[in-house]
Amino acid sequence: MSRAKSNARSFGQKRHRRQWLTFLRMFRYGVNNFTRNAWLTIAATAVMTITLLIIFMTLAARNVLNDSVTEISKKVDMSIYLKTETTDKQAEVIMKDLRKLSNVSQVSFISADEARALNAEQNRSSSDVLDAINQATNKLPATIRISLTDINDTTQLDTFVKTNDNLKESIHPDRAPSFAGTRRSAIQNLARWTDFAQNVGLGASVLFVAISSLIVFNTIRMAIFNRKEEIQMMKLIGADRSFIRGPFVVEAVVYGFIAAVVATALGFALLHLSAEKLMAYGVAVEPTIEFLTTYIAVVLLGMVFLGALVGTISSLLATQKYLKI
Repeated sequence: MSRAKSNARSFGQKRHRRQWLTFLRMFRYGVNNFTRNAWLTIAATAVMTITLLIIFMTLAARNVLNDSVTEISKKVDMSIYLKTETTDKQAEVIMKDLRKLSNVSQVSFISADEARALNAEQNRSSSDVLDAINQATNKLPATIRISLTDINDTTQLDTFVKTNDNLKESIHPDRAPSFAGTRRSAIQNLARWTDFAQNVGLGASVLFVAISSLIVFNTIRMAIFNRKEEIQMMKLIGADRSFIRGPFVVEAVVYGFIAAVVATALGFALLHLSAEKLMAYGVAVEPTIEFLTTYIAVVLLGMVFLGALVGTISSLLATQKYLKI
């Protein structure tokens, strides 16, 4: 009984060893095939590199645009103008009701006197404007400034202005709430451009994935045709289907691996080179660069996996169609 177990164990070890040797041979043949057709190899790797680079930059741009929208949104506030004589106590009652709104993140009050002082401070470099402010008899309205979680949604504020009884008693009769302005319009435009850029990036990624897959498909097909006699000989000596197909799959995976490494390096280089100019225009690119740098190993593994996946699927389709085994 023990001898039978020993024989079975020995047989299993030999089988595993044979499988490992077979895998190593397939890998070696696949790497050799990679270097046989230089121009086809360069073309397939280049197109796959462009594909992965577009995917990398699309995802990075999406994060950069979202971070930029978030940062600018924090600087945009909405204003409700109150009567000049509104006191801090009256304003606090209104602000308490405002804080109950789910879309309101922050509320502050500026009295008429504070508004006048702020206006003077902002225009202190212009003596003419400053003199006009000091000589003016009419006072600026008191203001409640509101920061929203989502600046594109002012529904709650619109309803609040129309229905809140405390606000109706103090709201300025001649100054409508500032729920629209140039800064808010800029945010909305940026959000629309973000969606547009994401859609364009997604479309470009899909297009180049298709092109890359087609080129890898044709490269593997030509490799099969060039080695038709060699494949026929392998069939005659009883080679397994997986052994014949394996080198072609390995070849395609090598395309994806090299393309992923190059695309990741190019992506990081482009982000770092453009970071200074983008930040000068107020684009929040630093968080994305920090995230990618921190998780560079995960990013690279993801890119390698994606490149290998594209190459594997293309090679399997090509061998299934043209490798008659």
